[in-house]
Amino acid sequence: MANESRPFVPVRIAVLTVSDTRSLADDKSGQTLADRIVEAGHVLAARDIVTDDREKIREKVLAWSKDEAVDVVITTGGTGFTGRDVTPEALEPIFEKRMDGFSEVFHRISYDKIGTSTIQSRATGGVVNATFVFVLPGSPGACKDAWDGIIKAQLDYRHMPCNFVEIMPRLDEHLRRGGKPAS
Repeated sequence: MANESRPFVPVRIAVLTVSDTRSLADDKSGQTLADRIVEAGHVLAARDIVTDDREKIREKVLAWSKDEAVDVVITTGGTGFTGRDVTPEALEPIFEKRMDGFSEVFHRISYDKIGTSTIQSRATGGVVNATFVFVLPGSPGACKDAWDGIIKAQLDYRHMPCNFVEIMPRLDEHLRRGGKPAS
């Protein structure tokens, strides 16, 4: 539910597609996210594609998480079970905090649309260097479901009873107390 008396606060979001076969010209999942981000009034801070390589995925997300022009990173692709699907393995080790509820709600929404096939996704989320990171499957439908059903509301300051935007300024409290950032 939105509290219209609160102002909309644009968030700066980077989109990373993980694929060995896509380019920006034919990246439907990344484009789906980019379009929805802009339509919602947020800022598309960056967009890129990397291959299904743990180090490349981790390096890009870490770089964006340290960039003051990026508040949120959304990845798409590499969450399945084939040998090249390594996005969760690349990113979960650098999560300072896991977002277990994201995966659970994503699967609930997905189950209503595709039934038990939802178990073929390892969608996940967490926080890296005070930056929210959402790890989505590489299909436009999954990106629509995650954005429309979860992320859009959580990145809207007007969403009540709570949202991620209002806690963003406090995500790095542990660092100010001597904690160690992800490397």
